[in-house]
Amino acid sequence: MSVKLNAPPSSASSDSDASEPKECETLDLNVGVHSSDSGYDAEMPPDCCPASPATVPTKTTRSNSFGSQLRSPKPRRQRTTSVNQNTINSNEAIIRSNHRTIYTAGRPPWYNCAGQQVEPFVIGICGGSASGKTTVAQKIIESLDVPWVTLLSMDCFYKILNDKQHEQANRNEYNFDHPDAFDLELMKDVLQRLKEGRKVEVPVYNFVTHSRETHTKTMYGANVIIFEGILTFHSKEILKMLDMKIFVDTDADIRLARRLKRDIMQRGRDLEGVLKQYSTMVKPAYSCYIAPTMAHADIIVPRGSSNIVAIQLIVQHVHTQLQLRGFKLREALAHSYIGQPMPDSLKLLPTTPQIKGLHTFIRNANTARDEFIFYSKRLIRLVLEYALSLLPFRDVEVETPQNMPYKGKRMACQKICGVSILRAGETMEQAVSDVCKHIRIGKILIQTNQLTGEPELYYLRLPKDIKDYRVVLMDATVATGAAGE
Repeated sequence: MSVKLNAPPSSASSDSDASEPKECETLDLNVGVHSSDSGYDAEMPPDCCPASPATVPTKTTRSNSFGSQLRSPKPRRQRTTSVNQNTINSNEAIIRSNHRTIYTAGRPPWYNCAGQQVEPFVIGICGGSASGKTTVAQKIIESLDVPWVTLLSMDCFYKILNDKQHEQANRNEYNFDHPDAFDLELMKDVLQRLKEGRKVEVPVYNFVTHSRETHTKTMYGANVIIFEGILTFHSKEILKMLDMKIFVDTDADIRLARRLKRDIMQRGRDLEGVLKQYSTMVKPAYSCYIAPTMAHADIIVPRGSSNIVAIQLIVQHVHTQLQLRGFKLREALAHSYIGQPMPDSLKLLPTTPQIKGLHTFIRNANTARDEFIFYSKRLIRLVLEYALSLLPFRDVEVETPQNMPYKGKRMACQKICGVSILRAGETMEQAVSDVCKHIRIGKILIQTNQLTGEPELYYLRLPKDIKDYRVVLMDATVATGAAGE
């Protein structure tokens, strides 16, 4: 059953848009991609709407070989950020509201204290072209007080046009408002991967040239995933992925006025072309396809982002669901082993007189700086040598210079990667390189959100085929059990 929420009318704002370098596979993890509400939307039934465009194969996205020593000539991927029209610098990963600033860089842990993956809450927002879907999504993000929100727009998934279709598009005769204009399979795959907490490469669509850009947006899952577009409720498979379905119901005159302003000012269209496209494609599409999907909505939001009552109800429900799903885990992790025996997987460097002696130097407040560094390096090397001894080894036989056979051991794993937790873990990089020849080094930056107390992953640089490596994770300071997890 749908619930229709009314609030005193007021003006609703229109839509907006938002853009790391990579060294080998350097990824900057900024979550909360904000794409603009597209002017090209809707789906057409066979009888009452214009014909569909010809189906064009979509262009697949590449990836470079990480093992290459040469820098990739590929364009840099676009930084993924959440911004709105009040944002001063569009490269900042922030949303500025009237009362506070929301930082959207980083991402949370994906597992609860029992090691189970936490399923994100997925919101689908549907509505007519220029109805204010993106603005409603922004209002939800601002009110949620949850920094980890990924906003995915259907506008990213328009298919690649051939020459004939480009000519039609330039004459405002190509039907962008038909479902065949979208790559629905890619759309479902991307949304499913985000829901699983995996990395995705999202196409970037240029509405001026009617084409995809050569670069992509790197996106990740989050506590909350918002998927918006005019055909959000079109696919049955996508409908099943949505935990909450919202329909933004905005007056047709307001939608037309917004569309005229946006397409003329931002996309270089002329008045005649915009009106032609609206009357022949956009308006019939709304009547035939978009309006009927209102039946799928859990909540109908009249007048878009100005409906404060609806926004508050949505936010309250999302908070309840997040609490039930257990996204707050740091405190649970820190106390999960209280009164319990240490796990078998925890290995401590055996305490010897030498180790005690090194700790004596390190923990002495009167130890000089150069001595502290020297003995710390010695201890770090001993820790890493002990860690490497825990890796699997296989039996081998070699011949000594005296032509005698020697039965020895050789490390069974071929690929090892040392990954340091910035910044303390960097102190261990030289030692791991000294004891393991030609080892690859990766980096991860994790910081604690001072408001939520939860760990946040801001940056990583890892080999692309990291799943094939044995990883030596290096952190010089572990303050709590939660940090250890």
